[in-house]
Amino acid sequence: MDLKYKWKNGYRPSRDEAAKNRHLLDESQFENDQDRKLAEESARKHLGIPAPSLDEDQSILPH
Repeated sequence: MDLKYKWKNGYRPSRDEAAKNRHLLDESQFENDQDRKLAEESARKHLGIPAPSLDEDQSILPH
């Protein structure tokens, strides 16, 4: 099974690479942000990578 979108760097990323990067797909192929988000979720499912959580940018350590 192949994905119908173009990968960001022109090739399918490894699972480690995909887990580290927020954006996996080439942004120029989308007309709006919502379409890109849906495609990114689909790409992550295709690779078996969990979707990023809403609070992943926040520190888990107390301030």
